[in-house]
Parts: sequence; C-alpha cells; structure tokens
Amino acid sequence: METIQSPESPKLTSKDLVTDQEVRWCPGCGDYSILKQVQTVVPELDIPRENLVFISGIGCSSRFPYYMETFGMHSIHGRATAIASGLKGARPDLSVWIISGDGDSLSIGGNHFIHLLRRNFNVNLLMFNNEIYGLTKGQYSPTSEEGKITKSTPMGSVDHPFNPIALALGAEGSFIARSMDRDPVHLKDMLRRANAHIGTSFVEIYQNCNVFNDGTFEIFTEKSSKKEQTIFVENGKPLVFGQNADKGIKLDGFTPIIVNLTEGHSANDLWIHDEKDLVKAGILSRFFERPAEGSGHLPRPFGVFYENNRSCYEVGLNQQVEEAIAKKGKGNLDALLSGRETWEIK
Repeated sequence: METIQSPESPKLTSKDLVTDQEVRWCPGCGDYSILKQVQTVVPELDIPRENLVFISGIGCSSRFPYYMETFGMHSIHGRATAIASGLKGARPDLSVWIISGDGDSLSIGGNHFIHLLRRNFNVNLLMFNNEIYGLTKGQYSPTSEEGKITKSTPMGSVDHPFNPIALALGAEGSFIARSMDRDPVHLKDMLRRANAHIGTSFVEIYQNCNVFNDGTFEIFTEKSSKKEQTIFVENGKPLVFGQNADKGIKLDGFTPIIVNLTEGHSANDLWIHDEKDLVKAGILSRFFERPAEGSGHLPRPFGVFYENNRSCYEVGLNQQVEEAIAKKGKGNLDALLSGRETWEIK
C-alpha cells in the first residue's frame, strides 16, 4: 500500500479526488462523511493517482468509485473482493481499496470475504455497516439484530446476526479495526493505520442509514451517551471510559469486569490493550454480546482490535511467476500433464 509518489507527480489535494458526478446518496446518509474522510486522507499517503483503485460491489456504499477521481470499478454483488484480489495479484504495485456494505460483504459475498482475509492480499477493505439493506429499500441484513422488524421480516427477524469483527478474527485477518461515520477524527486515524498495514486491512465502519435504519448507532455517537457506551482502545494503554474517564475494564481470568476508578481502583489494575494479542482481541470482539460482571453493560470497542504481520498472497504468487519465467525452455510439458500419480496397465 505504501507506493511512493514520484517527484514529477503533483501532490494531490482532497479537491483533486472529487469527481464531476452528482453524489446520489440520501441527504443525511453516513456515506457522505466516510467519502469526505477518505478524500481527506488519501492525498496524505503520497500515492500517484494512477496507482489508486477503488473497487466496490453492490449496495448504497458501492457507488463510492463514481465519487473518487481515481481508477475504479463498480462491480457485482459480493464479488468486489474477488476482483480486487485478481487485480492485486496482477498489479501488486497498485493501492487497492475495496468498498462494501454489510449485506454485500457478509451475505452473498461472505465466502469471498473470509478467503480474502485468509489469503492476506495487501489491500484495504472498508465495510460500511448500517445493519440494513438500504439500496433495496429496507430488508434486514446479516448484521441486523434478532427481532428486527423490516419489510422482509414483518414479525421480526429470527436470524442470528454476524459479528463482523469476530468473523474477521476467525478468518485470521491480519488487521482488524472498527470506527464510525460520526467520528471523523477517529475514522481518519483508522484509515491511515489501515493503509500503513502490509496485508489485508479490514475496517468495519458504523454508518447511519437515516431512511431505513435511522439512529441504530445513536447511543455510540451522541454526546450525551457516547462516553458511557463506547471505549476507544489504543495499543499499550489501559481500557478506560466513562463521562469523566472514571471507569475501566480489568480481566478476571478471561472475564471482563467494569471497575470504578474513584473507588479504590487505578489504571494499573486495568486491562492494557495489546494489538498483537489474538485471545484478548477475541474477548474485545464479544463485548456487546454480553453484560459485564458486576454492574452495567460493557461498552462498544472502537479502534484497532488486532494487527499481525504475515506474508501477502500476491508476493508468493509473483515469486512463483518469476521462478517459472527464469526456467523458460527448461520445463517438461508432458511431465506436467501426466502429473505425479501415474501407473502402467500390463
């Protein structure tokens, strides 16, 4: 992802990434904020415009490539990850960004999603999660809560929803983070971190759909509740939250417990976030599924849950291609076609 801009290339500005296309999202949609933050951060990365590619699937979020003055493709439902993988394999020098929604990535595209993370192509995947199908007018999605009443579930959904962060951890993603549309400072930081990571970067972005699922994340975004209901994790720092930063989380074995820092507890007692700790990342991913021991409910985590450096698929792929080219004229086609398992009939 860290393609260096040549001295001859003019430095991009956010305005350079704005296209002449009319932005056709509903007024008030969270996608506007995400687009703005991407257009703000990308010029900072010093990547030549010709090396930037945005690929999307189907859904409201997938109109994104029309609004980025770069190369891009509005592809087909759930297949943006497959198309991006092919592109990255053929052109590893490109900075490839995948734009998807919770329905696009986790329903029809679920199989491609997990294998992208497993293979670890060096791409960025931004998943806009609004817990609803917006483009098709408000059916429940793979992340909608149980009991969700929609046009397709008038009596309430009986489906158990996916936990995207837990799913990504299970697929052995090498960079897994969460942010939100209504915290532009944090979102920009997560975009920078994602780009800096060598491997597949997965960022789940809570995005409000003000038409079909308005306010579903309001408790995490509103000033009156945000500090009590969210916790922003930072590597090497204790897990502290609360209106006055007076609450923290410590571990009793593998069980997270909320403690009050004004009642005999200090930051030294708390869980220190470690982005390399896969076990604790798994616990963090489950915070919102269960109440804390003692009083209150665990806050929703935002930030980098986990980061791990491992080899990228396209690197190994292209090494094999180079080795094959180096052996030009030395191969044995008959041996290749016959394979290793042969037998004679007498």
